[in-house]
Amino acid sequence: MDTSIFKYFADIKVKEIAPGYFSKLIHTDKNTINFIEVAAGRAVQHHKHHHEQYTFVLEGKFELTVNGEPQVLDPGMYAIIPSEAYHSGVAVTDCKLLDIFSPVREDYRAL
Repeated sequence: MDTSIFKYFADIKVKEIAPGYFSKLIHTDKNTINFIEVAAGRAVQHHKHHHEQYTFVLEGKFELTVNGEPQVLDPGMYAIIPSEAYHSGVAVTDCKLLDIFSPVREDYRAL
């Protein structure tokens, strides 16, 4: 098996990127892919960054607020958060999220 191409998801170490946000991170040359598990009620504070962020809810419900506009996301929705847009969120239920960042999140790579 070519391990430069094929990898085991189970081999990725879980990292806590924010209180209660447990991630498995994959970094490519151009993107960071972040699989996150969050318990109901856990929040990420209001912030912004220069990365574009694409947020998908794989399981559960997550309230995402972007530029002051709240929206509850479920597995049928996703969000495209522009660079430098203020955003925050809270897990309405236990949930699993997928965030994709472009360019790479060097701060996450350093975790």
